[in-house]
Amino acid sequence: MERSALRLGSLSWTAAGACVVASVLCFHGAFQVSWATVLIIGYLGFLMELRRLPTPRSAFYAGLLVGLGIYVPPMAFLGSVFGPAAVVLWGILALFHAVFVLVLHRVETLAGTAWALGLAPVVWCGLEYFRSEVWWLRFAWLTAGSVFVDAPRSWLGTFGVYGLGGLVTAMASGLWMLFRPPLRRSGLWIGSAVTVAAVASIAIAGFRSPNREGMERRVRVAGIQLESPGVPEVLVALDGLVRSDAGVELIQLSEYTFEAEVPTAIRSWCRQHRRWLVAGGREEIPGNGGSPVPAGAALQVGSAQEGGRFFNTAFVVDPNGDVCFQQAKSRPIQFFRDGEPAPTQRLWDSPWGKWGVAICYDASYRRVMDVLVRLGAEGLLIPTMDLETWGGTEHELNARMARIRALEYGVPVFRVASSGVSLILDREGRTLASAPFPGPGATLVSSVALRTGGGSVPWDAVVAPICLVLTGLLIVGLLVQPFLKARRVPSTLATDSQSPTVS
Repeated sequence: MERSALRLGSLSWTAAGACVVASVLCFHGAFQVSWATVLIIGYLGFLMELRRLPTPRSAFYAGLLVGLGIYVPPMAFLGSVFGPAAVVLWGILALFHAVFVLVLHRVETLAGTAWALGLAPVVWCGLEYFRSEVWWLRFAWLTAGSVFVDAPRSWLGTFGVYGLGGLVTAMASGLWMLFRPPLRRSGLWIGSAVTVAAVASIAIAGFRSPNREGMERRVRVAGIQLESPGVPEVLVALDGLVRSDAGVELIQLSEYTFEAEVPTAIRSWCRQHRRWLVAGGREEIPGNGGSPVPAGAALQVGSAQEGGRFFNTAFVVDPNGDVCFQQAKSRPIQFFRDGEPAPTQRLWDSPWGKWGVAICYDASYRRVMDVLVRLGAEGLLIPTMDLETWGGTEHELNARMARIRALEYGVPVFRVASSGVSLILDREGRTLASAPFPGPGATLVSSVALRTGGGSVPWDAVVAPICLVLTGLLIVGLLVQPFLKARRVPSTLATDSQSPTVS
Protein backbone atom coordinates (compact mmCIF):
# COMPACT_ATOMS: atom_id res chain seq x y z
CA MET A 1 0.00 0.00 0.00
CA GLU A 2 1.33 3.47 -0.85
CA ARG A 3 1.91 5.89 1.96
CA SER A 4 -0.73 8.32 0.72
CA ALA A 5 -3.27 5.49 0.81
CA LEU A 6 -2.48 4.28 4.31
CA ARG A 7 -5.68 3.65 6.30
CA LEU A 8 -6.08 3.00 9.99
CA GLY A 9 -8.16 0.06 11.13
CA SER A 10 -11.85 0.40 11.96
CA LEU A 11 -12.88 1.85 15.29
CA SER A 12 -14.66 -0.48 17.69
CA TRP A 13 -18.06 0.48 19.04
CA THR A 14 -16.68 0.80 22.56
CA ALA A 15 -13.91 3.11 21.38
CA ALA A 16 -16.42 5.10 19.32
CA GLY A 17 -18.64 5.59 22.36
CA ALA A 18 -15.64 6.77 24.36
CA CYS A 19 -14.72 9.23 21.59
CA VAL A 20 -18.26 10.64 21.53
CA VAL A 21 -18.25 11.22 25.29
CA ALA A 22 -14.69 12.59 25.30
CA SER A 23 -15.42 15.01 22.45
CA VAL A 24 -18.52 16.41 24.16
CA LEU A 25 -16.78 16.74 27.54
CA CYS A 26 -13.75 18.44 25.99
CA PHE A 27 -15.95 21.00 24.24
CA HIS A 28 -17.92 21.93 27.35
CA GLY A 29 -14.75 22.01 29.44
CA ALA A 30 -13.08 24.37 26.97
CA PHE A 31 -16.21 26.51 26.72
CA GLN A 32 -16.96 26.80 30.43
CA VAL A 33 -13.48 27.09 31.98
CA SER A 34 -11.12 29.77 30.63
CA TRP A 35 -7.92 27.95 31.66
CA ALA A 36 -9.11 24.76 29.93
CA THR A 37 -9.39 26.32 26.45
CA VAL A 38 -6.77 23.87 25.14
CA LEU A 39 -9.37 21.09 25.46
CA ILE A 40 -10.88 22.37 22.22
CA ILE A 41 -8.11 20.40 20.47
CA GLY A 42 -9.35 17.23 22.15
CA TYR A 43 -12.93 18.01 21.14
CA LEU A 44 -11.98 18.16 17.46
CA GLY A 45 -9.47 15.29 17.68
CA PHE A 46 -11.95 12.84 19.19
CA LEU A 47 -14.61 14.01 16.72
CA MET A 48 -12.29 13.30 13.79
CA GLU A 49 -11.47 9.86 15.17
CA LEU A 50 -15.09 8.84 14.57
CA ARG A 51 -14.35 8.78 10.83
CA ARG A 52 -12.80 5.33 11.43
CA LEU A 53 -16.13 3.68 12.15
CA PRO A 54 -16.74 0.78 9.75
CA THR A 55 -19.65 2.21 7.74
CA PRO A 56 -20.68 5.67 6.48
CA ARG A 57 -23.97 5.37 8.36
CA SER A 58 -22.30 4.64 11.70
CA ALA A 59 -19.86 7.55 11.19
CA PHE A 60 -22.78 9.88 10.40
CA TYR A 61 -24.78 8.90 13.48
CA ALA A 62 -21.75 9.11 15.78
CA GLY A 63 -21.12 12.65 14.57
CA LEU A 64 -24.79 13.43 15.11
CA LEU A 65 -24.52 12.27 18.74
CA VAL A 66 -21.58 14.59 19.33
CA GLY A 67 -23.53 17.47 17.82
CA LEU A 68 -26.52 16.81 20.05
CA GLY A 69 -24.22 16.63 23.07
CA ILE A 70 -22.74 19.99 22.10
CA TYR A 71 -25.93 21.91 21.37
CA VAL A 72 -28.76 20.51 23.49
CA PRO A 73 -27.48 21.42 26.99
CA PRO A 74 -26.68 25.10 26.33
CA MET A 75 -29.59 25.50 23.90
CA ALA A 76 -32.21 23.88 26.12
CA PHE A 77 -34.09 27.21 26.20
CA LEU A 78 -35.24 26.49 22.62
CA GLY A 79 -37.66 23.99 24.19
CA SER A 80 -39.49 26.78 26.02
CA VAL A 81 -39.51 28.97 22.88
CA PHE A 82 -40.48 26.44 20.16
CA GLY A 83 -41.90 23.51 22.16
CA PRO A 84 -41.55 20.08 20.49
CA ALA A 85 -40.25 21.73 17.31
CA ALA A 86 -37.01 22.44 19.19
CA VAL A 87 -36.04 18.79 18.62
CA VAL A 88 -35.87 19.51 14.88
CA LEU A 89 -33.70 22.59 15.46
CA TRP A 90 -31.30 20.67 17.72
CA GLY A 91 -31.09 17.95 15.08
CA ILE A 92 -30.33 20.47 12.31
CA LEU A 93 -27.52 22.01 14.36
CA ALA A 94 -26.08 18.57 15.14
CA LEU A 95 -26.27 17.65 11.46
CA PHE A 96 -23.12 19.64 10.66
CA HIS A 97 -21.01 17.50 12.99
CA ALA A 98 -22.46 14.41 11.32
CA VAL A 99 -21.63 15.72 7.83
CA PHE A 100 -18.08 16.57 8.95
CA VAL A 101 -17.43 13.05 10.20
CA LEU A 102 -19.11 11.47 7.18
CA VAL A 103 -16.99 13.49 4.73
CA LEU A 104 -13.78 12.48 6.53
CA HIS A 105 -14.92 8.85 6.54
CA ARG A 106 -15.45 8.88 2.77
CA VAL A 107 -12.15 10.65 2.09
CA GLU A 108 -10.26 8.14 4.24
CA THR A 109 -11.96 5.22 2.51
CA LEU A 110 -11.07 6.52 -0.95
CA ALA A 111 -7.71 8.24 -0.43
CA GLY A 112 -6.29 7.28 2.95
CA THR A 113 -5.81 8.70 6.42
CA ALA A 114 -3.32 11.43 5.50
CA TRP A 115 -5.77 12.96 3.02
CA ALA A 116 -8.66 12.77 5.49
CA LEU A 117 -6.74 14.51 8.27
CA GLY A 118 -5.12 16.95 5.86
CA LEU A 119 -8.48 18.11 4.50
CA ALA A 120 -10.17 18.24 7.93
CA PRO A 121 -9.28 21.93 8.65
CA VAL A 122 -10.68 23.04 5.29
CA VAL A 123 -13.88 21.03 5.72
CA TRP A 124 -14.39 22.21 9.30
CA CYS A 125 -13.88 25.89 8.43
CA GLY A 126 -16.15 25.59 5.40
CA LEU A 127 -18.97 23.86 7.28
CA GLU A 128 -18.81 26.28 10.23
CA TYR A 129 -18.95 29.26 7.88
CA PHE A 130 -21.90 27.77 5.98
CA ARG A 131 -23.77 26.91 9.16
CA SER A 132 -23.15 30.34 10.70
CA GLU A 133 -23.36 32.78 7.80
CA VAL A 134 -24.72 31.42 4.53
CA TRP A 135 -27.92 29.37 4.58
CA TRP A 136 -31.31 30.55 5.79
CA LEU A 137 -31.16 28.86 9.24
CA ARG A 138 -27.75 30.40 9.94
CA PHE A 139 -26.69 30.14 13.56
CA ALA A 140 -23.28 31.43 14.67
CA TRP A 141 -23.16 30.49 18.36
CA LEU A 142 -20.93 27.77 19.85
CA THR A 143 -18.34 27.66 17.09
CA ALA A 144 -14.93 26.20 17.92
CA GLY A 145 -13.23 29.59 17.70
CA SER A 146 -15.69 31.17 20.13
CA VAL A 147 -13.92 29.58 23.11
CA PHE A 148 -11.04 32.07 22.66
CA VAL A 149 -12.74 35.09 24.22
CA ASP A 150 -10.16 35.11 27.04
CA ALA A 151 -7.16 34.64 24.71
CA PRO A 152 -5.01 37.54 23.43
CA ARG A 153 -7.09 39.91 21.29
CA SER A 154 -4.71 39.52 18.37
CA TRP A 155 -5.73 35.86 17.94
CA LEU A 156 -9.32 36.64 17.01
CA GLY A 157 -8.24 39.98 15.51
CA THR A 158 -5.90 38.23 13.08
CA PHE A 159 -7.64 34.97 12.20
CA GLY A 160 -11.28 35.58 13.16
CA VAL A 161 -13.59 33.10 14.81
CA TYR A 162 -13.79 30.81 11.76
CA GLY A 163 -10.09 31.00 11.02
CA LEU A 164 -9.22 30.03 14.59
CA GLY A 165 -11.58 27.06 14.33
CA GLY A 166 -9.75 25.92 11.20
CA LEU A 167 -6.33 26.40 12.83
CA VAL A 168 -7.29 24.39 15.90
CA THR A 169 -8.60 21.62 13.63
CA ALA A 170 -5.26 21.68 11.79
CA MET A 171 -3.48 21.37 15.13
CA ALA A 172 -5.65 18.40 16.13
CA SER A 173 -5.03 16.75 12.73
CA GLY A 174 -1.28 17.26 12.96
CA LEU A 175 -1.05 15.88 16.48
CA TRP A 176 -3.14 12.84 15.48
CA MET A 177 -0.79 12.11 12.58
CA LEU A 178 2.25 12.53 14.81
CA PHE A 179 1.25 10.29 17.68
CA ARG A 180 -0.85 7.49 16.16
CA PRO A 181 1.59 4.52 15.84
CA PRO A 182 0.51 3.37 12.34
CA LEU A 183 0.99 6.92 11.08
CA ARG A 184 4.26 7.81 12.78
CA ARG A 185 6.33 6.98 9.71
CA SER A 186 3.98 7.97 6.90
CA GLY A 187 2.51 11.01 8.65
CA LEU A 188 5.60 12.29 10.46
CA TRP A 189 6.51 15.03 8.03
CA ILE A 190 2.96 16.03 7.21
CA GLY A 191 1.90 16.00 10.85
CA SER A 192 4.97 17.95 11.93
CA ALA A 193 4.47 20.57 9.23
CA VAL A 194 0.76 21.04 9.94
CA THR A 195 1.22 21.21 13.72
CA VAL A 196 4.20 23.56 13.61
CA ALA A 197 2.46 25.84 11.09
CA ALA A 198 -0.73 26.06 13.18
CA VAL A 199 1.09 26.62 16.48
CA ALA A 200 3.48 29.14 14.93
CA SER A 201 0.63 31.10 13.34
CA ILE A 202 -1.24 31.39 16.63
CA ALA A 203 1.95 32.18 18.58
CA ILE A 204 3.06 34.90 16.15
CA ALA A 205 -0.39 36.46 16.22
CA GLY A 206 -0.22 36.51 20.03
CA PHE A 207 2.78 38.84 19.87
CA ARG A 208 1.20 41.12 17.30
CA SER A 209 0.89 44.68 18.56
CA PRO A 210 -2.54 46.28 18.17
CA ASN A 211 -2.82 49.32 15.94
CA ARG A 212 -2.63 52.41 18.15
CA GLU A 213 -2.46 55.05 15.43
CA GLY A 214 -5.10 57.73 15.03
CA MET A 215 -6.62 60.46 17.14
CA GLU A 216 -8.67 59.34 20.15
CA ARG A 217 -11.96 60.92 21.15
CA ARG A 218 -13.79 59.98 24.31
CA VAL A 219 -17.51 59.95 25.09
CA ARG A 220 -19.30 59.07 28.32
CA VAL A 221 -22.02 56.53 27.58
CA ALA A 222 -24.75 54.94 29.68
CA GLY A 223 -27.30 52.20 29.17
CA ILE A 224 -30.54 51.27 30.91
CA GLN A 225 -32.06 47.78 30.88
CA LEU A 226 -35.82 48.00 30.35
CA GLU A 227 -38.02 45.25 28.91
CA SER A 228 -41.23 46.42 27.20
CA PRO A 229 -41.48 49.65 29.20
CA GLY A 230 -44.11 52.34 28.93
CA VAL A 231 -43.15 55.92 28.15
CA PRO A 232 -43.57 57.08 31.80
CA GLU A 233 -41.26 54.26 32.94
CA VAL A 234 -38.63 55.30 30.39
CA LEU A 235 -38.83 58.95 31.49
CA VAL A 236 -38.37 58.00 35.15
CA ALA A 237 -35.36 55.86 34.28
CA LEU A 238 -33.78 58.62 32.18
CA ASP A 239 -34.30 61.20 34.94
CA GLY A 240 -32.72 58.88 37.47
CA LEU A 241 -29.73 58.26 35.22
CA VAL A 242 -28.85 61.94 34.67
CA ARG A 243 -29.28 62.66 38.39
CA SER A 244 -26.80 59.91 39.26
CA ASP A 245 -24.29 60.85 36.52
CA ALA A 246 -24.60 64.33 35.08
CA GLY A 247 -21.67 63.81 32.71
CA VAL A 248 -23.40 61.24 30.53
CA GLU A 249 -23.52 62.36 26.89
CA LEU A 250 -24.90 59.32 25.03
CA ILE A 251 -27.65 57.06 26.41
CA GLN A 252 -28.69 53.76 24.86
CA LEU A 253 -31.86 51.74 25.44
CA SER A 254 -32.67 48.26 24.17
CA GLU A 255 -34.16 46.93 20.95
CA TYR A 256 -37.98 47.31 20.80
CA THR A 257 -38.06 49.83 23.63
CA PHE A 258 -40.93 51.51 21.79
CA GLU A 259 -43.79 50.11 19.69
CA ALA A 260 -43.24 52.65 16.92
CA GLU A 261 -40.83 55.54 16.41
CA VAL A 262 -39.44 57.43 19.39
CA PRO A 263 -42.39 59.14 21.13
CA THR A 264 -42.64 62.92 21.30
CA ALA A 265 -42.28 62.91 25.11
CA ILE A 266 -38.92 61.12 24.85
CA ARG A 267 -37.65 63.46 22.13
CA SER A 268 -38.72 66.44 24.26
CA TRP A 269 -36.73 65.00 27.18
CA CYS A 270 -33.60 64.81 24.96
CA ARG A 271 -34.10 68.47 23.97
CA GLN A 272 -34.65 69.57 27.57
CA HIS A 273 -31.62 67.70 28.98
CA ARG A 274 -29.36 68.13 25.92
CA ARG A 275 -28.62 64.42 25.60
CA TRP A 276 -28.12 62.02 22.72
CA LEU A 277 -30.30 58.89 22.81
CA VAL A 278 -30.21 55.57 20.91
CA ALA A 279 -33.38 53.51 21.28
CA GLY A 280 -35.06 50.62 19.51
CA GLY A 281 -38.48 50.91 17.91
CA ARG A 282 -40.31 50.14 14.69
CA GLU A 283 -40.57 51.95 11.40
CA GLU A 284 -43.81 50.98 9.71
CA ILE A 285 -43.61 50.33 5.98
CA PRO A 286 -46.27 52.47 4.20
CA GLY A 287 -49.24 50.54 2.89
CA ASN A 288 -48.36 47.42 4.88
CA GLY A 289 -51.85 46.76 6.18
CA GLY A 290 -52.64 45.00 9.43
CA SER A 291 -52.60 46.31 12.99
CA PRO A 292 -49.29 46.77 14.81
CA VAL A 293 -48.03 44.06 17.12
CA PRO A 294 -47.18 45.35 20.63
CA ALA A 295 -43.43 45.67 21.19
CA GLY A 296 -43.61 43.19 24.03
CA ALA A 297 -44.90 40.54 21.63
CA ALA A 298 -42.48 41.32 18.81
CA LEU A 299 -39.91 38.65 19.65
CA GLN A 300 -42.46 35.88 19.94
CA VAL A 301 -42.74 32.96 17.56
CA GLY A 302 -44.99 33.77 14.63
CA SER A 303 -45.16 34.82 11.00
CA ALA A 304 -42.98 37.78 10.05
CA GLN A 305 -46.02 39.30 8.30
CA GLU A 306 -48.28 39.27 11.37
CA GLY A 307 -49.18 42.81 12.35
CA GLY A 308 -48.07 44.23 9.01
CA ARG A 309 -44.64 44.87 7.49
CA PHE A 310 -42.12 47.01 9.36
CA PHE A 311 -38.43 47.54 9.99
CA ASN A 312 -36.99 46.69 13.40
CA THR A 313 -35.10 49.96 13.81
CA ALA A 314 -32.64 51.75 16.09
CA PHE A 315 -33.29 55.51 16.21
CA VAL A 316 -30.76 58.19 17.20
CA VAL A 317 -32.25 61.33 18.77
CA ASP A 318 -30.01 64.42 18.97
CA PRO A 319 -30.00 67.11 21.71
CA ASN A 320 -32.48 69.13 19.64
CA GLY A 321 -35.03 66.32 19.95
CA ASP A 322 -34.81 65.33 16.30
CA VAL A 323 -34.24 61.84 14.90
CA CYS A 324 -30.94 62.38 13.07
CA PHE A 325 -30.14 58.77 12.15
CA GLN A 326 -31.81 55.38 11.99
CA GLN A 327 -30.71 51.88 11.06
CA ALA A 328 -32.92 48.84 10.54
CA LYS A 329 -31.99 45.29 11.54
CA SER A 330 -30.13 43.45 8.79
CA ARG A 331 -30.92 39.87 9.89
CA PRO A 332 -34.38 39.50 11.48
CA ILE A 333 -34.66 36.33 13.55
CA GLN A 334 -36.15 33.38 11.69
CA PHE A 335 -39.66 32.26 12.75
CA PHE A 336 -40.26 35.49 14.70
CA ARG A 337 -42.25 38.68 14.13
CA ASP A 338 -39.05 40.63 13.73
CA GLY A 339 -39.61 42.83 10.69
CA GLU A 340 -38.08 43.04 7.23
CA PRO A 341 -34.32 42.97 6.48
CA ALA A 342 -32.64 46.36 6.24
CA PRO A 343 -32.19 47.49 2.62
CA THR A 344 -28.90 49.25 3.42
CA GLN A 345 -26.27 49.61 6.14
CA ARG A 346 -24.84 53.01 7.06
CA LEU A 347 -22.71 54.55 9.81
CA TRP A 348 -23.80 57.22 12.28
CA ASP A 349 -21.24 60.04 12.04
CA SER A 350 -21.53 61.22 15.64
CA PRO A 351 -19.69 64.16 17.28
CA TRP A 352 -17.17 61.65 18.69
CA GLY A 353 -16.64 59.39 15.69
CA LYS A 354 -18.33 56.91 13.42
CA TRP A 355 -20.61 54.36 15.08
CA GLY A 356 -21.88 51.23 13.39
CA VAL A 357 -25.35 50.20 14.60
CA ALA A 358 -26.18 46.48 14.75
CA ILE A 359 -29.44 45.33 16.30
CA CYS A 360 -29.30 42.28 18.57
CA TYR A 361 -28.85 39.18 16.42
CA ASP A 362 -26.98 41.21 13.76
CA ALA A 363 -23.91 41.01 16.01
CA SER A 364 -23.84 37.22 15.53
CA TYR A 365 -23.09 37.53 11.84
CA ARG A 366 -19.70 38.43 10.44
CA ARG A 367 -21.25 39.11 7.02
CA VAL A 368 -23.28 41.90 8.65
CA MET A 369 -20.59 43.28 10.95
CA ASP A 370 -17.76 43.15 8.40
CA VAL A 371 -19.70 45.65 6.26
CA LEU A 372 -19.83 48.18 9.11
CA VAL A 373 -16.12 47.84 9.84
CA ARG A 374 -15.17 48.16 6.16
CA LEU A 375 -17.27 51.35 6.03
CA GLY A 376 -15.01 52.73 8.76
CA ALA A 377 -16.88 52.08 12.02
CA GLU A 378 -14.86 53.25 15.03
CA GLY A 379 -17.30 51.76 17.55
CA LEU A 380 -20.33 49.47 17.57
CA LEU A 381 -23.73 50.11 19.19
CA ILE A 382 -25.82 46.99 19.76
CA PRO A 383 -29.34 47.52 21.17
CA THR A 384 -30.72 44.08 22.08
CA MET A 385 -33.95 42.53 23.33
CA ASP A 386 -33.23 39.25 25.08
CA LEU A 387 -36.45 38.24 26.78
CA GLU A 388 -36.04 37.43 30.46
CA THR A 389 -38.15 34.29 30.03
CA TRP A 390 -35.49 32.80 27.71
CA GLY A 391 -33.16 32.18 30.63
CA GLY A 392 -29.62 33.05 31.65
CA THR A 393 -27.78 30.72 29.26
CA GLU A 394 -29.26 32.40 26.19
CA HIS A 395 -28.31 35.83 27.56
CA GLU A 396 -24.72 34.77 28.20
CA LEU A 397 -24.35 33.18 24.76
CA ASN A 398 -25.72 36.22 22.95
CA ALA A 399 -23.54 38.60 24.96
CA ARG A 400 -20.52 36.44 24.11
CA MET A 401 -20.95 37.40 20.44
CA ALA A 402 -20.50 41.08 21.31
CA ARG A 403 -17.22 40.28 23.06
CA ILE A 404 -16.05 38.26 20.04
CA ARG A 405 -16.80 41.20 17.73
CA ALA A 406 -14.77 43.59 19.91
CA LEU A 407 -11.82 41.18 19.83
CA GLU A 408 -12.08 40.54 16.08
CA TYR A 409 -12.35 44.16 14.96
CA GLY A 410 -10.45 46.04 17.65
CA VAL A 411 -13.21 48.60 18.23
CA PRO A 412 -15.23 49.39 21.37
CA VAL A 413 -18.64 47.77 21.68
CA PHE A 414 -21.61 49.19 23.61
CA ARG A 415 -24.36 46.59 24.02
CA VAL A 416 -27.59 47.22 25.96
CA ALA A 417 -30.04 44.34 26.45
CA SER A 418 -33.58 44.62 27.76
CA SER A 419 -32.93 42.38 30.78
CA GLY A 420 -29.17 41.68 30.59
CA VAL A 421 -26.36 40.92 29.86
CA SER A 422 -25.33 44.49 28.90
CA LEU A 423 -21.69 45.36 28.21
CA ILE A 424 -19.39 48.27 27.52
CA LEU A 425 -16.17 46.87 26.02
CA ASP A 426 -13.01 48.66 24.95
CA ARG A 427 -11.15 47.91 21.71
CA GLU A 428 -9.17 45.14 23.44
CA GLY A 429 -12.37 43.36 24.48
CA ARG A 430 -11.95 44.33 28.16
CA THR A 431 -15.13 44.98 30.14
CA LEU A 432 -15.43 48.63 31.19
CA ALA A 433 -18.93 48.21 32.64
CA SER A 434 -21.66 45.59 32.68
CA ALA A 435 -25.19 44.96 33.89
CA PRO A 436 -26.28 41.43 34.81
CA PHE A 437 -29.13 39.10 33.97
CA PRO A 438 -31.72 39.33 35.32
CA GLY A 439 -31.43 43.05 35.81
CA PRO A 440 -34.56 45.09 35.05
CA GLY A 441 -33.81 48.77 35.54
CA ALA A 442 -30.05 48.19 35.91
CA THR A 443 -27.69 50.77 34.43
CA LEU A 444 -24.11 50.75 33.21
CA VAL A 445 -21.92 53.79 32.68
CA SER A 446 -18.39 54.31 31.35
CA SER A 447 -16.20 56.46 29.11
CA VAL A 448 -15.43 54.98 25.69
CA ALA A 449 -12.54 55.95 23.41
CA LEU A 450 -13.13 56.01 19.66
CA ARG A 451 -10.00 56.10 17.50
CA THR A 452 -9.97 57.51 13.98
CA GLY A 453 -9.40 54.89 11.34
CA GLY A 454 -11.69 52.34 12.94
CA GLY A 455 -11.01 48.62 13.12
CA SER A 456 -9.94 45.89 10.74
CA VAL A 457 -11.57 42.73 9.40
CA PRO A 458 -9.83 39.39 10.20
CA TRP A 459 -8.30 37.18 7.53
CA ASP A 460 -11.06 34.58 7.64
CA ALA A 461 -13.36 36.99 5.82
CA VAL A 462 -11.50 35.74 2.71
CA VAL A 463 -10.27 32.33 3.86
CA ALA A 464 -13.60 30.98 5.19
CA PRO A 465 -15.55 31.49 1.92
CA ILE A 466 -12.69 29.79 0.03
CA CYS A 467 -12.89 26.84 2.44
CA LEU A 468 -16.66 26.74 1.88
CA VAL A 469 -16.21 26.52 -1.90
CA LEU A 470 -13.54 23.82 -1.59
CA THR A 471 -15.72 21.86 0.84
CA GLY A 472 -18.67 22.10 -1.52
CA LEU A 473 -16.57 20.81 -4.42
CA LEU A 474 -15.27 17.97 -2.26
CA ILE A 475 -18.79 16.94 -1.22
CA VAL A 476 -19.99 17.05 -4.83
CA GLY A 477 -17.02 14.92 -5.84
CA LEU A 478 -17.80 12.37 -3.13
CA LEU A 479 -21.45 12.23 -4.24
CA VAL A 480 -20.55 11.78 -7.91
CA GLN A 481 -17.74 9.24 -7.33
CA PRO A 482 -20.00 6.15 -6.91
CA PHE A 483 -21.78 6.92 -10.22
CA LEU A 484 -18.49 7.37 -12.05
CA LYS A 485 -17.26 4.11 -10.59
CA ALA A 486 -20.46 2.33 -11.65
CA ARG A 487 -19.99 3.56 -15.23
CA ARG A 488 -16.41 2.34 -15.35
CA VAL A 489 -17.26 -1.18 -14.21
CA PRO A 490 -19.46 -2.20 -17.23
CA SER A 491 -16.85 -0.86 -19.69
CA THR A 492 -14.18 -2.90 -17.96
CA LEU A 493 -16.33 -6.03 -18.10
CA ALA A 494 -17.01 -5.47 -21.79
CA THR A 495 -13.31 -5.20 -22.51
CA ASP A 496 -12.62 -8.38 -20.59
CA SER A 497 -15.33 -10.28 -22.48
CA GLN A 498 -13.74 -9.36 -25.82
CA SER A 499 -10.26 -10.54 -24.77
CA PRO A 500 -9.13 -13.75 -26.54
CA THR A 501 -9.06 -16.85 -24.43
CA VAL A 502 -6.13 -19.25 -24.28
CA SER A 503 -7.06 -22.93 -24.40
